[in-house]
Amino acid sequence: MDTAETTSAPPARDRTPTWRTVQPWLTLACRVGLAVVLITAAVSKYPPALSVQAVEAYDLLPTDLARLIGYTLPLFELALAVLLLVGLATRYAAAATTLLMIVFIAGIVSAMARGLSIDCGCFGGGGQVDPEETTYGLSIARDIGFAALGAFIAVWPRSPFALDRPLGLFR
Repeated sequence: MDTAETTSAPPARDRTPTWRTVQPWLTLACRVGLAVVLITAAVSKYPPALSVQAVEAYDLLPTDLARLIGYTLPLFELALAVLLLVGLATRYAAAATTLLMIVFIAGIVSAMARGLSIDCGCFGGGGQVDPEETTYGLSIARDIGFAALGAFIAVWPRSPFALDRPLGLFR
């Protein structure tokens, strides 16, 4: 019997990337992408009067509370963006971002259901617009996508260039 026939070669190593190698890079891409979105949204709300006008247009909150939210929302968006960008408290920042997107979606749905004609104010602007200028469907779809990015990060927070791991916050 020939020894070449009896010895088998080791199985070829599968070169298909595994979830363990791909997931951290997908999370990094989601972190950076969502951070850019949040920074853009926050910066576009300055001066703060634009953000206040947008929040007041939804006609959901008392004036003083709407003004408080209008002034603080851009700061909150910036804080979430920084946390996501540096990967600090990543799971919690992503979960908070997802919840924020859900609140935005609920506000848009509420405005649409009540027949308001407003610009969502998500990226500046806000306030009353002509009925044909509303973009509720697009705004809802966009925010669902952003919420999905946040949910992905919250479920799989491990990623390169994140401060969570060196600081011992992610195990």
